[in-house]
Amino acid sequence: MNTEETNVEMKDAGSKDAEQKDAEDPGQVAVDAGATEADVSEADLDQEEQEKQPMTGGEQTEDTPPASVQDAATTAEKNGLVKLKISDDHEEEVKFTGLNKEELLRVAGTPGWVRTRWALLVVFWLGWLGMLMGAVLIILQAPSCRDLPNNNWWNDGPLYQIGNIQAFTDTHNLKGLEQKVNSLSQLKVKGLVVGPIHVAPADDAMNLRFEEISPEAGNLEQFKSFIQAAHKKDISVVLDLTPNYLGSSGPWFSKTSVMNVAERLKPALVFWLNEGVDGIQLSGVEHVATVVPWTDIRAIVQNSTDRPNSRVLIGVTNHSSAEDVSTLLSSTGVDLLISRILSPRDTDATELVHSIQYLYSTHGQKKLAWNLGGRLEGHMASLVGPTLVKLHQLLLMTLPGTPVFSYGDEIGLMDEGNKFPKMLWDSDEELNGTLQEERAERLTRCSFFRNLSELRGKERSLLFGDFILLFNSSSSLAYLRVWDQSDRYLAAFNWAQEEEEVLQLSHTMLPPRAVVVLSTNSTMLPADSSVDLTNLRLGPRQAALLKFPYTG
Repeated sequence: MNTEETNVEMKDAGSKDAEQKDAEDPGQVAVDAGATEADVSEADLDQEEQEKQPMTGGEQTEDTPPASVQDAATTAEKNGLVKLKISDDHEEEVKFTGLNKEELLRVAGTPGWVRTRWALLVVFWLGWLGMLMGAVLIILQAPSCRDLPNNNWWNDGPLYQIGNIQAFTDTHNLKGLEQKVNSLSQLKVKGLVVGPIHVAPADDAMNLRFEEISPEAGNLEQFKSFIQAAHKKDISVVLDLTPNYLGSSGPWFSKTSVMNVAERLKPALVFWLNEGVDGIQLSGVEHVATVVPWTDIRAIVQNSTDRPNSRVLIGVTNHSSAEDVSTLLSSTGVDLLISRILSPRDTDATELVHSIQYLYSTHGQKKLAWNLGGRLEGHMASLVGPTLVKLHQLLLMTLPGTPVFSYGDEIGLMDEGNKFPKMLWDSDEELNGTLQEERAERLTRCSFFRNLSELRGKERSLLFGDFILLFNSSSSLAYLRVWDQSDRYLAAFNWAQEEEEVLQLSHTMLPPRAVVVLSTNSTMLPADSSVDLTNLRLGPRQAALLKFPYTG
């Protein structure tokens, strides 16, 4: 607003005020009428000079505008009004309230604004396309759904077989087994294979009762309580229902009774699955494979419950040939087949590698199970010797497939003439001399087992990684486990009793060095130490697990 507009507005306002005063106070009007024209002109000039003064925060002088003008300026600033100063021999304050609709439309139509708008659109779409391409690359690099491993729980970690409850627990029954669930959970096992515990008089097919628990083992309520306790710890329970487990006439009695036993087995499967077990194990597969309708048994195990395809069917065979085991896997359709592939026959790593590679190439790792010992063979320490227990623990835990252990294998329990020796539990009892040393060794093996089991259950390369052979001879072996972009794991073994083995490993995936994760000889290969893979030294009867990161 300029000075002339201000004068006009003030004159109009003065006229209106005068008219109002005329109506309200005739006497005052007469006094104002007596004012001279010179007086009025002088008043107008004074007002004009006041409006020209700049607004300041100090004391009002002849250069200071009236308080009303200052208040108006302050209010304008608070309301977001912009003050513009125009230099034209004098400064004037102009209120700018933004562009109206018509002005905005005129600006939007200018060539400069059009170019700016198109530039912004191009930048937006280029950014969006960049993000889209990034997402596509991530999807392409990630494994496809069909390549992902099966999420069956029995592929996620070791199985722990408790073939004799009486020998495993202090109370010799299922109640005592429930009390050991916390200890078993600390071993990081994924499943327990229990039994057989059903009533099965030796070589007496007529009195075989699958649905009834032997009184020596406990009762159904104890078994259900045990299952609930195991499930709370995320441990699955598999029940061994091998029919004639106490007899000597073969696992399924005579040839004439096999079909009858198999028909009686079918409703028993439904019964126990409904009671909450997570799988069934049956021994003597090779003897009944051509007679028993395995497709019916498998269908019951997999589909008769509210959790289809989440139950496991485990077969047990005495076969030690990879070709025979492969044939049984194909003909029976079992999910896992426990065999004698790894039975120590003067350990020859060359023969061992042949069996592993053959089964791995034929069936993949989802159906493979690795074990040393069992109900009939005994415990690992008795088969391979106490000094090789940790080496074979590492072997079973790192091969592609499911590791299976017998109770006590984690501490090196010896059979001592009995295939079901009493389990040795650690206690606070003070021991001296040899007994103290033996307990310390048991604890060392158990800690080694627990660390391996934890790695096996969480490291993706060990869970379902590819198996890549790096080196093998008659007494040594080294292989890689590799999955996607996860850490790679290298397992190396030397079975020689006296000779040190120097492995000169070479592969496109191998870096120059790797870090020791676990070793059976922590003095020679301490954990977290870095070793040269082109000159990896393993002492006699030593094994090590190393890792290195994915580098692209």
